[in-house]
Amino acid sequence: MKLIAVTNNMYSVHDLASKIIQIHDVVDLVHIREKSKSSSELHTLLNLLRDNKVPMNKIVINDRLDVALLNSLINIHLPTHGHPVKLVKEQYPTINVGRSVHSLAEAIQAEKDLANYVIYGHCFITNCKKGLRPNGIDQLTEMKKVLTIPVYAIGGIAPDHLPILKECQVDGIAVMSGIFSSENSRDAALKYMERCTSNL
Repeated sequence: MKLIAVTNNMYSVHDLASKIIQIHDVVDLVHIREKSKSSSELHTLLNLLRDNKVPMNKIVINDRLDVALLNSLINIHLPTHGHPVKLVKEQYPTINVGRSVHSLAEAIQAEKDLANYVIYGHCFITNCKKGLRPNGIDQLTEMKKVLTIPVYAIGGIAPDHLPILKECQVDGIAVMSGIFSSENSRDAALKYMERCTSNL
């Protein structure tokens, strides 16, 4: 299973860069989801990562197609309310485009629209979606039966959830608070990756 670390929009540009630099060699991808940061701040962040030898093919930009294109990034993730996947793929066929989905129907449509992968959630109770009932994991199994593109789970995922998610045969997990809200993000990422790669 792959491990995607998703930023939590809680740190300054320099502090966030420091955290990403600490974990980039542990995780498969770093999903930069910084809704409050300006274009200028995102460009600064990416320059800091480049200067510190973080591979740009490990970086996923959330929603900001303009930032992705100006920085020659190959990965972009589109939220449900974001740009149409099909339009982005038609205009920029070499970019890997992911889509957030909350149902089997949305996942099927995303694949029809040429998404390269989907992230489904939120799977468990999480502070990021306080007061909202989780969607659970039942639909993950159905998605894996129907879709040919990778399916990732997100939302309140703790290391102890990995066995049950493996039973759903998901391709990986996306983790925000479990890594970026941890006192030691690298140690937290290592614990997740150990569970992701374990046969247990």
